[in-house]
Amino acid sequence: MSVEVLKVTTSRKRPSGTDNPNEFFNGDHHRSFPSGEVTAASSIVTPFVAEYREDHPSVYALEILPVYDMVARVKVRGHWQTDVLAGYALGTGWGVYAHGRSQPLILSALPPRIYGGSAQEVLALDYNSSQKRRGGLAFFL
Repeated sequence: MSVEVLKVTTSRKRPSGTDNPNEFFNGDHHRSFPSGEVTAASSIVTPFVAEYREDHPSVYALEILPVYDMVARVKVRGHWQTDVLAGYALGTGWGVYAHGRSQPLILSALPPRIYGGSAQEVLALDYNSSQKRRGGLAFFL
């Protein structure tokens, strides 16, 4: 969600559309900054690295995945270097945050409801009404 907010807010042109990396705030169709793919890859890899780095130092090899994605996105002119670096930083930040939580965050958007919250408290919102319901996770499973 933070990636999409930044993409809409900055509306930066992709390298395939311009040679000027300073073209920000160009309207709805330009969403280069930050890289969503790199953010996703680094946010998935980071909790594993943070959890297993002491016992299994080879887990650092997982960092190759977001780095490979960074290089690929720049090489095909899908993103500027700063797009992928910002995506990596954002994803790593969310990964560290997720690893440090004692309760996982849950988000499920399946008809006819949206569920969201922690494992102890879940909020359900019906698609077809504005009713909100609160309860424990076991109630909804």
